[in-house]
Amino acid sequence: MSKPVAVSEPLASTPEELEVATEAAVPQGKLAKTFAAFTYRDFRLLWFGAFTSSAGTWLQEAALSWLLFSLTAKERYLGYNQFLSTAPILVFTLIGGVVADRIDKRRILLTSQWIQLGCALSLSVMAFAQMPAMVFVWTALALAVVTGCAQAFGGPAYQSLVPMLVEKKDLPNAISLNSIQFQLARTVGPMIGTLPFAWMAGNVAAANYQAGQMRAGGVSFAFNAFSFLAVIVSLSLLRVKTIPNAPTQGMRHAMSEGINFVRHQEALRSLTLLAFSCTFFGMQMTGFFPALAKLFQLEARGNATMLSVSGAGAVAGALVMASFGNLPDKGRRALMMQLAFGLTIIAFSFATNLWLAYAMIFLCGVFMMCVFASIASLVQLIVADEMRGRVMSIYMLAFRGGMPLGALLTGYLAEKLPLMQILRVQGIAVAALALVYLLSNSTVKKH
Repeated sequence: MSKPVAVSEPLASTPEELEVATEAAVPQGKLAKTFAAFTYRDFRLLWFGAFTSSAGTWLQEAALSWLLFSLTAKERYLGYNQFLSTAPILVFTLIGGVVADRIDKRRILLTSQWIQLGCALSLSVMAFAQMPAMVFVWTALALAVVTGCAQAFGGPAYQSLVPMLVEKKDLPNAISLNSIQFQLARTVGPMIGTLPFAWMAGNVAAANYQAGQMRAGGVSFAFNAFSFLAVIVSLSLLRVKTIPNAPTQGMRHAMSEGINFVRHQEALRSLTLLAFSCTFFGMQMTGFFPALAKLFQLEARGNATMLSVSGAGAVAGALVMASFGNLPDKGRRALMMQLAFGLTIIAFSFATNLWLAYAMIFLCGVFMMCVFASIASLVQLIVADEMRGRVMSIYMLAFRGGMPLGALLTGYLAEKLPLMQILRVQGIAVAALALVYLLSNSTVKKH
């Protein structure tokens, strides 16, 4: 199927285009408006496949973080894991954006999924084989690099594929619903991931605690490996034809063209900086939930509960954004949400009561998702189709690249300073940058 045709076009040239036009013309009530993108068959297929795979990924993230912390009892290994799993994005994402503009996006995504499946399966085999603790830790960190490389190429391809599945008027809704599947998976996945750990903790003797933890991790990693099959099947069933642009220029020139496009668009420059600041400063709480769970005297289930509460808040935020639809003044709304996000992180850093901490984690999830959905929608609406892969790769470089750099710094500082004090300073940085843009004459406020 070619790109979805506009509803106003009198004729559809193919049965597939007629189907898209018919789907897009479905009348929308309040509920239908919230889930408008689900009227497109290909988007539904990709959504459900991605949700299953994302649930497995978050399950593994929770399991691996807990296992690394259990085996080493050192926060810096959490920072290493965050850094190494996403650092390849700093190196390869711009190349991935050029590739996404030149090669069939489905082929890129399928290759990425198979590589990640292989890494998860390898982790499972190592865990069941009861490898020595530090051998497992460093091998797991090496596999995190391989997974990050696959995501560096798959991410721009996925971001470029979504706008081809829906009409432009429903693109903000599609982005919000896509955020919902990712964050809903973030809620469900960790809770499932803790079940093997909880069962092992209750049924394995204290002398065999480490072996039980390894077996529990093996179960979680195996689940993640098989979850990739869902998105692989979904991608294979898509009818959309992703026709790549002919490579009329060298890769270096193509990357330079994308960078110059962003550099000369003030709004894109500002949105990229905002995305980086939110992940560098605002997302560190999530990566250090295992250490925060210990701080509140909780075990593996506490780590997963924190991840799930954060994910539930993000789902709520994404539902709010989806129900709003294509509203004007997105820039100002995004800045207000970022200000609230930073203030909530500060409030969490003062929490001594567990339920108050959970409430702040939930609100952080809400505001975080409102910020990210608004920024992503603005970037997608501003960028031209022929530049989409390259511009989205630059956006992803900022969005995903901020987290590993921040995690590395936070992991180092957490062994010297109280973690809550570090989070407090990070919350101040997030709120301060939003306030600067709100009080200035930035073009972000005009979109």
